Order: sequence, then C-alpha cells, then structure tokens
Amino acid sequence: MEKTSPADPAAAFDRDPTDGIVATSRPPVTFRYYDLVMAAFVAILLLSNIIGAAKLTYVDVPFWPEGWWPAADGTFIYGAGILFFPLGYVIGDVLTEIYGFAKARRVIWVGTAAMLFLAFMSFVVTALPPFAGWECAASGFGGPRPVTATADAAISGGAICQGTYESVFGSTWRIVVASITAFWAGEFVNSFVMAKMKVWTKGRALWTRTIGSTFVGQGVDSLIFYPVAFYGIWTTDAVLTVMVTNWALKVVWEAVLTPVTYVVVGKLKAAEGVDLFDIDTNFSPFAKTGQTAS
Repeated sequence: MEKTSPADPAAAFDRDPTDGIVATSRPPVTFRYYDLVMAAFVAILLLSNIIGAAKLTYVDVPFWPEGWWPAADGTFIYGAGILFFPLGYVIGDVLTEIYGFAKARRVIWVGTAAMLFLAFMSFVVTALPPFAGWECAASGFGGPRPVTATADAAISGGAICQGTYESVFGSTWRIVVASITAFWAGEFVNSFVMAKMKVWTKGRALWTRTIGSTFVGQGVDSLIFYPVAFYGIWTTDAVLTVMVTNWALKVVWEAVLTPVTYVVVGKLKAAEGVDLFDIDTNFSPFAKTGQTAS
C-alpha cells in the first residue's frame, strides 16, 4: 500500500515511514483479518454469557485489612464470566486500535444481535415441555444420582431436569435486558474513548488508552448491569460489592495483560499494513459504516 498523501490529516502521525504501516484516517476497502477478529469477539461474548454469567465465585486475599470494603473479610466475590475478559478485552482493543471505530461499531451491533438471538432461543428451548424420562444429575441423599424414567421417577424426572436446565439457561428478563444493554453501552463507550485517545496521543502510549478506555467502558457496563439485574434480589451491599469488584478486576486484568496487547496489536498492524486514526469519524452508534462527521 502506498503512503498517504499530505491531504490525509493522519499522515502527520506516521512515526516510521519505513515500517510498511501507513498512518491514515481512510480505511482500506478490505482487511485481511477483520472477519476473523469479529468472529472471535462474538464467540467469546456468547461463551461468557452462557458459561460465566450465572455463577458467582470468590477468591480469598490473604492479609487484606479487616473491615476494608469491598472485601471486609478478605473475600472478593465476582462473576465467573470475568475469566473470559482477558481474551475479550484484547480483541476489543484490537478492533478499535487497528480497524477503527466504524468497524468496531459493526462488531458491537453483530454482538448485540447475537445476544438477542441467544436470549430468544434460550427462552424458546427452556419453554419446551420436558420428557418425563429425561435423564440428568439430580441432587439426592449421598450426592448426585441419575434420574430415569422408572416407576418412581417417571413423573418427577422431567420436572427435576427441567428445573436444573432452567437454573443454567433460564435467565430472567431483568438479566437479559441488563446484560444486553450493559454490553451495548459499555462497548460503545470503550471504543469511543479509545478512538479519541488515539488521536489525542497521536498513536503513542497504547497502554494509556487500553487501560483508560476499560476504566470508563467497564465502569458503564458494571453500573448498568448489576443494579438492573439484581437490585431488590440481592442486598444493596452485595450489588455494590460485586459491581465494584468486577469493575476493578477487569481494570487490573487490562493492566496485567498490556504486554500481550502490545504484541497482538503490533503484529496485526504489520499484517494489515495500516494504522487507522478516527479523525473525521461519525461516532454515533447509529451511523452507517463509512459515514463521516458533519
């Protein structure tokens, strides 16, 4: 790809004209790895909602000062879905840093549509009547046991398995609304902050925008999700504790994995041959791809 002309305002940000990476505010028609990055992002998004969203877990921190919030006894409570965050955050950073806000916007909408479809199909499948002979693991005296269509279990087997299934896949409407809304708002804020900071820093100090965008974007995500999903179900203290703990852990993850982000971003920039700056981008979530700011 040829170097950009002086008319391109991002040309001034090109720090090394010999590295084969073009600083530009005009994305190419096609990218080599964009579709792969989008697929990975959506897959991780769905897995985090299917596997991790329904489970709370904890970690004990030795020598935590007694009485200090949010872990008064040194026990931090968090959602298991955070385990997917290291992969998701690297891919999320790559989307805006390399492909720009407009391409990231498209991925966010695809992810939102995928979550809506997941929620709809979970509702449909959960609502199907269970077969009485459905086998599953049911809690009984002495530990888990199989439930089969024997004379004493034919009536209860399906109901027990249905209850077990619903506990995993049968999210309430509040959790569904909270999850989709929080993702949509948090990702758009994260991408906006990162794109703006890239222009402000002229492409330097990647760590400032990865950590800064996560600090703001995940703050918005947590502030929406936990109160909407669990206020009135959990105690107010539990909502605040889990909300702040998850937000803080995600920011810490971001900082710890910054070297990984540098490696991935560097290799993908070299492979794509561009360093995209959102100078004239329309940052509305509802703008069409390629539409510039008026």
